[in-house]
Amino acid sequence: DRDGHIDACEWEEAIESALANKLEQRAAKREQQAKAAAKEIEEFTGEFLSAARRCFELIDKDGGGTLSTEEIVKAVREDKDVIKFLKTCGEENLQFLLVPARLKKSLDYLDTDGSGELDIDEWEEAIHRGLAKRIEDLKAEQERRARAEAAADEAFSAEFLSMARMVFDMIDADESGTLVKTEIVRAVEARAVG
Repeated sequence: DRDGHIDACEWEEAIESALANKLEQRAAKREQQAKAAAKEIEEFTGEFLSAARRCFELIDKDGGGTLSTEEIVKAVREDKDVIKFLKTCGEENLQFLLVPARLKKSLDYLDTDGSGELDIDEWEEAIHRGLAKRIEDLKAEQERRARAEAAADEAFSAEFLSMARMVFDMIDADESGTLVKTEIVRAVEARAVG
């Protein structure tokens, strides 16, 4: 109000404004992180589907467009790339192809047309279930990080306001509830010396 001193209300207004600006910066950073997270999911999806196609091709040794039990058994025993993909694909029936005791049951489940082989449509159906699971896990992790950031903002706000009130009290040498120019200059000079 240009009366030559800063009272507690004016101080609080200035601090609230500074805090709002800081929180706005943090929100902008989170917005960038959210865009990066969406891009991460998009890139992950493309990489995952590409790896799934490659895995199908690695298993389909005869190039017939279907996966026979023999091709699957051989691949899950010998091909490290197939094994690595199946372990992390997120679809339990594809993962169970790696477990000899569960292999037949998994193949029966995945072979929806009962042909005795997995065709590309059956493979992709399973892959999309796995992808959905992996994306769900990825989104859950992103949500966990967002909650942590929100909690950090709350903690930052509380500490910022507390410290600002403490600084006001430290500068207000005469405990009048207002800061005059001499008190502010003295505090700045003491800080510069100390």
